[in-house]
Amino acid sequence: MKELKLDKEVRTRLTAQIQRYLDDELDLEVGNMDAEFLIDFLSGSLGAHFYNLGLKDAQALFARKADDVTDEIYAMERKVEDRK
Repeated sequence: MKELKLDKEVRTRLTAQIQRYLDDELDLEVGNMDAEFLIDFLSGSLGAHFYNLGLKDAQALFARKADDVTDEIYAMERKVEDRK
């Protein structure tokens, strides 16, 4: 699996959100570097778990859609009559 990377715009937005959250909720001011270090830590320690949850959601969606297709195929079957 390739490494998960955030683009610069997303990283900048997340950094600001973390800074705001820590300031509002914990009365703790952190700079950009500290907030980015926190993003790196959370991405490394939690990122894979959330990624895997996303994969499970996608797999469940695919299974539901496959079931729908299977149901549609069965609905297309024609009745076979015995001719004796």
